[in-house]
Amino acid sequence: MAVSMADLVEDIAAETAALRSLLVGLPDDETGWGRPTPAAGWTIRDQVSHLAYFDDVAVQSATDPEAFNGELKRLVESGGVDTEVIAARFRDMPGEELLAWFDSARQGLMDGFGPLDPSLRVPWFGPAMSTASSLTARIMETWAHGQDIVDALGATREPSARLRHIAHIGTGARPFSYVANGRTPPAEPVRVELLAPDGQTWTWGPPDAENKVTGSAFDYCLLVTQRRHRDDTDVVATGPVADEWLSIAQAFAGPAGTGREPGQFPRG
Repeated sequence: MAVSMADLVEDIAAETAALRSLLVGLPDDETGWGRPTPAAGWTIRDQVSHLAYFDDVAVQSATDPEAFNGELKRLVESGGVDTEVIAARFRDMPGEELLAWFDSARQGLMDGFGPLDPSLRVPWFGPAMSTASSLTARIMETWAHGQDIVDALGATREPSARLRHIAHIGTGARPFSYVANGRTPPAEPVRVELLAPDGQTWTWGPPDAENKVTGSAFDYCLLVTQRRHRDDTDVVATGPVADEWLSIAQAFAGPAGTGREPGQFPRG
């Protein structure tokens, strides 16, 4: 899926605006910024500080890779990247200050990545990736953590064409899903066919593959970001390889996630 940096910046700006509309005016207590989200132990405040922190880190990886690698080495030597520790650092930050940080970090991300060559390789906590992939990952993270906030507030949001970014990452991360769970990725290909919000069909993989995944793009994105249990989506696997993958699918880097419990959310 070839896209320009300008298109990616436009999409992350739109995704940011959708998330920000939920945050403006939240009270600075347990009904607002301190409200628990479906991510165990994480409040809305934690979700937003996570996004702001890793926006800043992503900018450093692209604009000062030497400094990024130095910080990464320090983190590895001290036990690795612990998102719980990072979240705890900002739990006393007032909501208004946190929102200002998020705004600044996100603007810095768009300003920093916009002029870059989309094929430029930048370091990250896993394998190096292109700037286009890095910015796409920030869109995915914004949508996924935004879903936790949507769920916490009992809100809704309309699916958009931006889901294609999340679906693309989730499909491409299939081998990593196995590695994260200590398994060997199978050689057999999987065809993915998703119903897009506008009624089109998005596809990945060879059309004649024996193993296939089908469903709505929205539910597929909920599944691969582990914001819904597989049983609470309309995603269907055909074939044993596709079935195994859906049981461990994850679009994000890092250890295997715990996901959500079956029946935790109503289907659809």
